[in-house]
Amino acid sequence: MKFLNLIRYKNLLLIALVQFLIKYALLDPFLEATNLSITLNLFGFTILVLATLCLAAAGYIINDVYDVEIDKVNRPDRVIVGKSISEKTANTLFIVFNVVGVLLGFYLSNMVGKNGFFALFVIISALLYIYASYLKQLLLVGNLVISLLVALSLIIVGLFDLLPTMTPENKETQITFFKIILDYAFFAFIINFIREIVKDIEDIDGEYKAGFNTLPIAFGRNRAIKVVFILSVLLVFGVVYYIITFLYSQLLVVGYFLAFIIGPLIYISIKSYTAETKKELRFISSLLKLVMLIGMLSLALYQFVLLG
Repeated sequence: MKFLNLIRYKNLLLIALVQFLIKYALLDPFLEATNLSITLNLFGFTILVLATLCLAAAGYIINDVYDVEIDKVNRPDRVIVGKSISEKTANTLFIVFNVVGVLLGFYLSNMVGKNGFFALFVIISALLYIYASYLKQLLLVGNLVISLLVALSLIIVGLFDLLPTMTPENKETQITFFKIILDYAFFAFIINFIREIVKDIEDIDGEYKAGFNTLPIAFGRNRAIKVVFILSVLLVFGVVYYIITFLYSQLLVVGYFLAFIIGPLIYISIKSYTAETKKELRFISSLLKLVMLIGMLSLALYQFVLLG
């Protein structure tokens, strides 16, 4: 169980679920009804998911290695590296997951005939290490990088499944579906960025002791909470705009977004404006993750939107 917690198995399951939804709820159902063409069969898609999960697991491990002293201050009961699992073992696991993830990426890139895509896995691997060792200490840079990597876990499905089969005849259809994936990736980016700031506020004591320069340390805890409030309000308006622009004719979909995404986001905005304790911040962080999951589940509704 300590190993599963080290690699954040719940987050890995969430990544796999979202990639599964993009593949089998958004793309595959439209193969016969539209001019859509895809690249990955079940084997290829499995390789993509495994490569993504291996790199993500490596990222979580190295992050814990570098965060031992911070976690001793913020979450002493949840420290794993150096307590349940030695630092040497953690570093070995980091290397193993990285190597496996990059090799799987290399195999997959060659399989779809896009050798250049292999560089993507190398860049992700490098960024995860640089983030844990350096970037997360910098004002907003770490927040932006890790949120970009979260968004990339969605975009990568479109890159491998849509781009290799793009032709002049199906280009418009391929781009339409790729744009939907980009919209969801942007949603994931923003909501994760907000959550990263919330976590920085929650972890301010340990990160201050470690010499980090996060938003709450640089501008103060109260100002950082107000930034969370403003960003969450802007996200509400962004989702409303998306509904009005693309989904307004589908009452079922609109109802889903209003009840399960906009409603909780408004609640998060209100709670973030008044949040003071670590318990309240942790609750907001959990709600943001839940809203992200619910938002991703709406991918299953696009059969009603595009075929309705």
